[in-house]
Amino acid sequence: MTWDTSKPLRAATLHDLDSAIAVPTYDRTGITTGIVHFGVGGFHRAHQAMYIDRLLEAGGAREWGICGVGVLPADRRMRDALAAQDGLYTLSVLAPDGSWATRVIGSIVEYLYAPDDPEAVLAKLADPATRIVSLTVTEGGYHICATTGEFDADAADIQADIAPNALPATIFGLIVEGLARRRAHGVAPFTVMSCDNIEGNGHVARATFSAFARLRDPELGEWVAREVRFPNSMVDRITPVTPPEAAAEVARRYGVADRWPVVTEPFTQWVLEDSFTLGRPDYGSVGVQLVDDVAPYELMKLRLLNASHQALAYFGYLSGYRLVHDAAQDPAFQRFLLRYMDIEATPTLLPVPGVDLDAYKRTLIERFSNPAIGDTVARLCAESSDRIPKWVLPVIRQRLAADGEIACAAAIVASWARYAEGIDEHGETIDIVDPLREQLIPLARRQRDDRTAFLTARSVFGDLIDEPRFVSAYVAVLDSLYAKGAHATVAELGG
Repeated sequence: MTWDTSKPLRAATLHDLDSAIAVPTYDRTGITTGIVHFGVGGFHRAHQAMYIDRLLEAGGAREWGICGVGVLPADRRMRDALAAQDGLYTLSVLAPDGSWATRVIGSIVEYLYAPDDPEAVLAKLADPATRIVSLTVTEGGYHICATTGEFDADAADIQADIAPNALPATIFGLIVEGLARRRAHGVAPFTVMSCDNIEGNGHVARATFSAFARLRDPELGEWVAREVRFPNSMVDRITPVTPPEAAAEVARRYGVADRWPVVTEPFTQWVLEDSFTLGRPDYGSVGVQLVDDVAPYELMKLRLLNASHQALAYFGYLSGYRLVHDAAQDPAFQRFLLRYMDIEATPTLLPVPGVDLDAYKRTLIERFSNPAIGDTVARLCAESSDRIPKWVLPVIRQRLAADGEIACAAAIVASWARYAEGIDEHGETIDIVDPLREQLIPLARRQRDDRTAFLTARSVFGDLIDEPRFVSAYVAVLDSLYAKGAHATVAELGG
């Protein structure tokens, strides 16, 4: 059906929408906030918010509504979009055959923008009704130094937040101040639930938030480390940046005007450590795997899915691919990804209860190849200095220690180094999106004369430049990239 006009997405229009789009049948009035979430983006709205919406639709979780919090300047846009739509948005699941299944999600019942009113955020955190604070703030949001693994207390924004009488501006300042107020008033602490792609994300959150708290007050830091629960989790759903045409397609298909729709894949998984201070929603009833030990599932996802995304990203871009599914459908890339997963990554995993790893790896190739998602290679190439040290370098170090093969993992690092030069194989400029771009681009551009120049960034690579077997494999791939190009190099690596 073609629509000439579209209804704005608001609470008042929900039941006037076309029957082809699913809408909440639950009464949103009276839902109270039990979860405060920092980092409301596409992934959170396709994943954690979707699970709460499922619970609400089933008639439960009315005390577990979500209050989103924005901290960064870019979060103003989300604030405005959600405010105009009463917190509602559309979530469209795109199948490989091109079919759409779309639902309006109603679980976000509030949104606060911290730079406008930090005190409102602190009041919400201190409210006894808030029982979980969840995070999707990206790998770089935890201020972890790649070489030491410690909290980077010297960062300018952290120093500003611990200054006397400072008004908190970071997630650390806000959350720790919220915890401090609860402690002062005898209110039990909320659970801090990290949902970011970091190995041991709960452990990382505990270490970083307690480290920040110690900077303020050593006793407070010890209390945070001792009393606050930080469950580990593994989250998985490929959710690209919303493409520009998505809003128009939602309007065309359903006659609804959504300022910021979300599109995602059919697959979703959430494995969560069942460790909460003040209870939790009935996650298990809507498909969340509640376990005692998340580590095996985390390693599986980070070292197979996330690292394979990096394996595809830089080689793919340099080969001329701009969409993930185009690269993933290339047999040369499929062979390379499977060789990396089978020979190098899988031996570093723990036993994963209930998972057929061979089937999981085949499913990954199918998911990457889904043309309906339209995920961009550029998205996978962004923030590399946060991602490579967490997803790929641990595989290399473990394989070196076990005297195992590292050719593919070393190739991933070399492909990043070549990409980081900022010029592709046709002489076109690459827009490098990375927090360390000013340091890394000059190093990458020196490597045509000094093949190991990129590896001298010890803040990223640590002592890998001192590992002869890794350096030899890395240099061999760089040589091939310059002599033969990215696609021929991938084809040779895949065998």
